[in-house]
Amino acid sequence: MQSAATVLGVLCERGRRGLPVNELYRQLFNPQLYLLAYGRIYANQGAMSPGVTQETADGMSRAKIGRIIEAMRHERYRFSPARRVHIPKRNGKARPLGLPTWSDKLVGEVVRLLLEAYYEPTFSDRSHGFRPRRGCHTALR
Repeated sequence: MQSAATVLGVLCERGRRGLPVNELYRQLFNPQLYLLAYGRIYANQGAMSPGVTQETADGMSRAKIGRIIEAMRHERYRFSPARRVHIPKRNGKARPLGLPTWSDKLVGEVVRLLLEAYYEPTFSDRSHGFRPRRGCHTALR
């Protein structure tokens, strides 16, 4: 398997050139991408919040990544419903928040990495919303 940096670099270059990407789903079989995704989200405060199951970042292992990849390979992976909790707001009301399972967070991060690598080079430099190292604080510069 190719390293995660190589895969993301190739996707970035193809996106920059406007070339199509074939067989992107096959990249979900690369364990290096799951390790990179794990490294990006395990320190997040929500990583220890259980979803519908009691699965959290603590139970992560290479064997678990292997099971996720095997389910992806045979097209058997299914996202679980998110656990719904209500977070209190300052005005006394509550807002709903969905908490996915750890596996779903991990797979979602891998998909985000792949899509971001391909589409990020095509976005305008004036676009700042929900992009890496950009936001409302950089839009005013």
